[in-house]
Amino acid sequence: MLAIVAAIIFGLGFLLDLLDTQIAGGISGTTFILLGLTLLALHQAGIGTASFKTSGGWRGRARR
Repeated sequence: MLAIVAAIIFGLGFLLDLLDTQIAGGISGTTFILLGLTLLALHQAGIGTASFKTSGGWRGRARR
C-alpha cells in the first residue's frame, strides 16, 4: 500500500518539478520526492504491508 502511495507522490513531485511551481509557499517537487523516498523506505521495512506470515502454509496444520 505504501508503495502505491509513494508512486502517486512521485508523480505529483515530478509534475511540480516540470512546471517549476510550489504549493503553499514552500512545498516543491523536491519535497514530494523526499516524501516518496520515505514511504518507499517504510514499505521496504515492512511497515504498512498487508501480508500475514503463517508457518503452516495455506492450509494451516494438517489434521491426522
